Amino acid sequence: MSLAAESPVHSSSSDDFASLLETDLLSNSSGESPERDEDILDEITSESVSERSAVWDSTDYEEIELERIKRPKICEDEEIKESQSSNANQGELDNFKESTSEKVCPPHPGFYKDMCIRCGEQKDDETVARKETAVAFNYIHKDLKLGAEEVARLRATDLKNLYRRRKLYLVLDLDHTLLNSTRLVDVSPEEEAYLNATYLNKETSSSNGDTSGTLFKLEPLHMLTKLRPFVRTFLKEANTMFEMYVYTMGERAYALEMAKLLDPSGVYFGSRVISQGDSTVRHQKGLDVVLGSECAVVILDDTEHVWHKHKENLVLMERYHFFSSSCRQFNVHYKSLSELKRDESESDGMLASILNVLKHIHQMFYYQEVETDFNGSDVRKVLKTIQSEVLKGCRLVFSRIFPTNYPVENQTLWRIAEQLGASCSKELDEAVTHVVSLDLGTEKARWAIQRKKHLVNPGWLEATNYFWKRQPEDQFPIPSKNGGGS
Repeated sequence: MSLAAESPVHSSSSDDFASLLETDLLSNSSGESPERDEDILDEITSESVSERSAVWDSTDYEEIELERIKRPKICEDEEIKESQSSNANQGELDNFKESTSEKVCPPHPGFYKDMCIRCGEQKDDETVARKETAVAFNYIHKDLKLGAEEVARLRATDLKNLYRRRKLYLVLDLDHTLLNSTRLVDVSPEEEAYLNATYLNKETSSSNGDTSGTLFKLEPLHMLTKLRPFVRTFLKEANTMFEMYVYTMGERAYALEMAKLLDPSGVYFGSRVISQGDSTVRHQKGLDVVLGSECAVVILDDTEHVWHKHKENLVLMERYHFFSSSCRQFNVHYKSLSELKRDESESDGMLASILNVLKHIHQMFYYQEVETDFNGSDVRKVLKTIQSEVLKGCRLVFSRIFPTNYPVENQTLWRIAEQLGASCSKELDEAVTHVVSLDLGTEKARWAIQRKKHLVNPGWLEATNYFWKRQPEDQFPIPSKNGGGS
């Protein structure tokens, strides 16, 4: 599988962006008004994604774009010549050009290399300053930067189109969310023997071009990649409700290879594959590089802290630790799935459960039976509402879980419980439904046993948080050991 291959290009809002730029340039050259530009843009973006297939070769983009930029300039010069009297001087011509340029492009909407994508203005001090404040969208086209106003305009237009198709945006992490990868050198002999017997001898590796399996040996990357169970069904069904992006902290070559494994026909992601180099803040992910309005974006990721500014959009995933190196990477002290010689369930595993959550989110957002513009609708409010119903009616007490002398209200498990709709207490009373502990010998644990209250280990709360569904308490018992205290 070649690493030099470009991202597959298929119809989507970002894939059609080049066509959108061309429309702007052509409309300017013909003297169209800004209102007409908006009409044309609406017309382009309102077309069904499945009906469009604008194919762009990025290697030819510079040459094509230069030719397009020349067109309005040529037309502009011809209009100037027609309006000039025989005694017009060069200064008047320059003044006219300057005033025309100001009318066409105040301010510059974006840049391709050193040129404005609309008026073709070359780099100068002012243009450089504007370019430096623009956001790079290299995953759409290399050297493309867009200003804040243009990004807002595109998002607003695409949002209308999204609502018409009754979809939302879904931003998907790769590693430990949809799949798990490991370096070949990190696979132990015991692990390799199990993988060969269970997968590689029964499934064709991706080096032969077959992407129908679940375990892939990627020779160019010197890696093994295991797809999470149910992922293909997950993507197929999610595609009916969401316009999907991939967003990984991995390198672009790796991101493109993983996208090919997940989406060999390019029907789910198109060119919407965002990698580490596209982020505007180091070691952070942000929706500033996603051409989707935040009010309609759902994020699926196993790591919360990388979405510092967008936690309200996040659906947190339990990490997929298939390979032993993955457990070592996160310093978790239990065996990986390959070491246990098993895998997650297809029918009721993590992805199958999260798909049900996404269906619920989509259904609540689009609960209206009639067409509406959905002004004021916000998927973040929907997420918060659904989450707050999970443990509604439960009252929790924690026993010897948190460090002493620290405010319990600031502890992660306490915060998770409240987000899930539970109330938390420091003291025991008859309203308490659950005691969360690691020790059967504490006073609160003994009280729970005597009063026949639920006594669970912290894993019950963590699992409930990941699955967005109250988990069976009897599956999270407390190990027996001697002890005392509160």
